[in-house]
Amino acid sequence: MNYCCLTKQSFSYRDFELSAIKSDHIMHIRRWRNEQMNILRQKNEISEAEQISYFENYVWPTFNQVRPNQILLSFFKARQLVGYGGLVHISWEDLRGEVSFLLDTVHSANSEIYATYFANYLNLIKQVAFEDLGFNRLFTETYDLRPLHISVLESNGFILEGRMRQNNIIDSIAIDSLIHGVIKNDYENS
Repeated sequence: MNYCCLTKQSFSYRDFELSAIKSDHIMHIRRWRNEQMNILRQKNEISEAEQISYFENYVWPTFNQVRPNQILLSFFKARQLVGYGGLVHISWEDLRGEVSFLLDTVHSANSEIYATYFANYLNLIKQVAFEDLGFNRLFTETYDLRPLHISVLESNGFILEGRMRQNNIIDSIAIDSLIHGVIKNDYENS
């Protein structure tokens, strides 16, 4: 299965690649999400049945949509699945989407690997958004407890645009959310 809204079905840079999520990837994603809930908007663990139901009802049907509300992609390093992400909360009218990214928990524990993989992912997702889809803007929302993630965003062209103070409660602590963005002109001129 592939997204009909994309003119290319695979995006490569160095030995990294993005392509549409396959059914045999979804339990890896479920495990990573459950292990890293403190950095996600996810409040409860996802069961196997819930994961299958979510993909059957909300992901697989979007593959045939000309303007899906999200595009979820598997992320590979040297042909090994190492993460996933994509574009969510897409506004086709405004040509923008929110960047989503989650790395395999094993790799996310190593800051050097995380920074390298995330930087390469950002390069690829900008290709998807700006070159293939013709979007004008990408943005992210990141909890302020992730300095490495934030520094990689900023070193890859994302500009800090705002802070939502005490926007989320994580482990009973009010955490700020940071909004970063990049526009197509900045991407083309970099």
